[in-house]
Amino acid sequence: MKVNMMHGAGGAVFAELLGQTLTRYKNNNAGGIGLESLDDGAVIPFEDKNIVFTTDSHVVRPLFFPGGDIGRISVCGTANDLAMMGGRPVALSCAMIIEEGFDIEVLEKIVSSMDEALGECGASIVTGDTKVLEKGAIDGIVINTAGIGIVEKPVRDSGLLVGDVIIVSGTIGDHGLAVMTAREGFDLGEQIMSDVAPVWGLVEKAMNAGEIHAMKDPTRGGFSNAINEMAEKSGVQVRIEEEALPIRQNVRSASELLGINPLDVANEGKVVMGVRAEDAESVLSAIRSHKYGKDAAIIGRVVEGKSVVMETSIGGERFIEAPVGDPVPRVC
Repeated sequence: MKVNMMHGAGGAVFAELLGQTLTRYKNNNAGGIGLESLDDGAVIPFEDKNIVFTTDSHVVRPLFFPGGDIGRISVCGTANDLAMMGGRPVALSCAMIIEEGFDIEVLEKIVSSMDEALGECGASIVTGDTKVLEKGAIDGIVINTAGIGIVEKPVRDSGLLVGDVIIVSGTIGDHGLAVMTAREGFDLGEQIMSDVAPVWGLVEKAMNAGEIHAMKDPTRGGFSNAINEMAEKSGVQVRIEEEALPIRQNVRSASELLGINPLDVANEGKVVMGVRAEDAESVLSAIRSHKYGKDAAIIGRVVEGKSVVMETSIGGERFIEAPVGDPVPRVC
């Protein structure tokens, strides 16, 4: 058996590789706070606080796309994983593997974009590494960022409770469709823009407004993968109202044209939350007060049972299943 592109797509095939091969370490911080939890990061107790630690590698193509670039996504991707654990981003590392002949002016634009994103989330690059490979050995540039954050009470993606309300912080499918249409040169009239953005400010407002039991950012595998992970890990059923899902019309149209389910497409500036029902309206209001949360919506609820069920607009029901792989590869 060989590794193929589906193994890196964040869906069911990736989960199989993760469970059977990539996480088979004896020294994995066992005890519910490290690798074995398969969360967005690890939580390491330190005195009266907790350190959240995460890492991510970025191979997006094209390097620049409507609404962002590989530099912005390399900061936001890591900072957002910290935020999903309730952690305030503090410090990031940056390692770059660069192909010989790469344009230094392009590299300067990437670094400038990273710096702007760092300013938005209040973190800093504190250490790094650079390697150059011979021409043809790599596709332009790969960026790895690791990050640490600080949190008092960590939030888990496995914390959904029966009775919780599901909130999504904005429109679904924007990033993956923006990258794909840019990559393939599709002219769809109104341009689709990526949602790539640091969400810590939004998350902080939400946490101050009410009790959040679980969070996850719907990146590879999109909303479908994220909500299925949350439901399965929590041992509950999640019921989603189809008409409540916020999807831009141009994203919906492009998805239909390309035969792609927008729920399966990566987002890079969104949060899926499980919130105590009594706090749902105040949390929603807090999210909507942030510039990246204006399209936030309550989309469902948590009940007893298993799986994720869509209540359709015509009064029926169907399962929302995790995709086998990401229909749009190399988007982050």
